[in-house]
Amino acid sequence: MTKPHLRIAFVLGAAAAVVLPVAARLESATTQSGGEPDGIVQVANLVYAGTKSSRCFSDHFLVKAEQETAISTSRRFHAVKLSSESVYDFPLVVMTGEGDFTLSGAERENLRRYVERGGLLLASAGCSSTEWDRAFRREMATVFPNAPLRSIPMTHPMFHTVYDIPQLKARHGTPRPLMGVSIGGRIGVVYSQDGLNDTPHSTGCCCCGGNELSNAVEINVNLLAYAVTW
Repeated sequence: MTKPHLRIAFVLGAAAAVVLPVAARLESATTQSGGEPDGIVQVANLVYAGTKSSRCFSDHFLVKAEQETAISTSRRFHAVKLSSESVYDFPLVVMTGEGDFTLSGAERENLRRYVERGGLLLASAGCSSTEWDRAFRREMATVFPNAPLRSIPMTHPMFHTVYDIPQLKARHGTPRPLMGVSIGGRIGVVYSQDGLNDTPHSTGCCCCGGNELSNAVEINVNLLAYAVTW
């Protein structure tokens, strides 16, 4: 079968060797960021609330995904402004940080449309920041007033795409469940209050005394697979 464009079809690994449509959910671009060829899955690192960035979120899971599946991935994130039309070119976007923040009206509208069109936002509180957690929950309630954040059960398919993940594991104590926003029966926002940043694989970043999910790499690989197949 011909593979027309990066967001039109993918073949997952041996356990799921099928071609699945994705382009119907996202607007595809004729060229890729950074000059990368069609067929390479790219993930966006969001710049939001003006100048806040998601730099302390490891892109190591992209390498792992390419090793464990037949998804060809870019080896790095692409920095994209949440208010930009470019967000629609990515099946998965990452948002993390610390401290309080407030999204602009344009960012809120773009995020809502992105998720409604089939994109997946992976959000994570950096260093388990309580201020960022409060701000994120407030923003999600504003952007999706009719679709509140809810706990995602471990039976959900996102935990059983590439890796079978029976439970979350944290560096300290009992991990809190992942939260999700569901639109039309599909989860479009996945949020970890503990953190999915995988800082051991991040250069110049640390957990700073906060908590993190220790099986973040496997979870993030699964979320990438979910983003491009559901």
